[in-house]
Amino acid sequence: MKTIDLHVHSTYSDGTLTPEELVILAKKQGLSAMALTDHDTIIGVEEAVVAGQKYNIEIIPGIELSAAYGSKEIHIIGLYVDYKDKTFNDVLEDLRDIRNERNLKIIQKFKEIGIEISIDEMKQLYGNAVITRAHFADYLLAKGYIKSRSEAFERYIGENGPCFMAREKLTPEATIQLITAAHGVPILAHPTLYHLGTSEMNKLLSYLCKAGLKGIEAIYSTHSIGEEIQIKKLAKENHLIISGGSDFHGTNKPYLNLGTGRGHLCIPYEVLETIKIAANL
Repeated sequence: MKTIDLHVHSTYSDGTLTPEELVILAKKQGLSAMALTDHDTIIGVEEAVVAGQKYNIEIIPGIELSAAYGSKEIHIIGLYVDYKDKTFNDVLEDLRDIRNERNLKIIQKFKEIGIEISIDEMKQLYGNAVITRAHFADYLLAKGYIKSRSEAFERYIGENGPCFMAREKLTPEATIQLITAAHGVPILAHPTLYHLGTSEMNKLLSYLCKAGLKGIEAIYSTHSIGEEIQIKKLAKENHLIISGGSDFHGTNKPYLNLGTGRGHLCIPYEVLETIKIAANL
């Protein structure tokens, strides 16, 4: 059976493998197709596409965008986005600017508690990557301020930490519209991670479907069999297509493997064929 992975991160966001390294790993894992879905950026997509041609792996241009839903943050994946679209790229640049402003505020908070962080050094270390809290954790670990990446979130940059700084996000409607305008298929990522009850999840899906949501990530690394069945049921009830992915980040999430998640993830190629129809391909 041909298998795929539609939720993967590279060094251009908070993953630890380059796009080409991901493609090589996908080949080793026996995958037929892979979507690169970095946070707020499509910079690595071209590199992945070129590598895909080289290693005979089908590459789906993708992105993962954050949206504010009440007090929660939800993630919308866009698959088959036109990564060369100027308007799309302009909006993404604005989003990266917002992240950069947030990062400077985080650095100031660290300074106030006696920890010096150099944004210039971080840019040198992480190149063109969109710097996320995961990069702060990596930096703190490298400098010896912490003993593990998880400690960074527990002590400093988690939502209740002294150096946490929220950032401005798009609304779910704007996020879905942005993906749709770039000819992409908007998909709700990892729905169980929002910890919503049945009633609240139904309310969220009703709201997102009215905004133009096309799919939901029912096959996901941390889903139990029961959760996968429940999400697929919700998809059918809301006329949504199914997507699936490992959310692979390399050594930043060492317990997840590309294509197989925690060892038992299996996303058949038929899932991608349905998404292609939604993308008019």
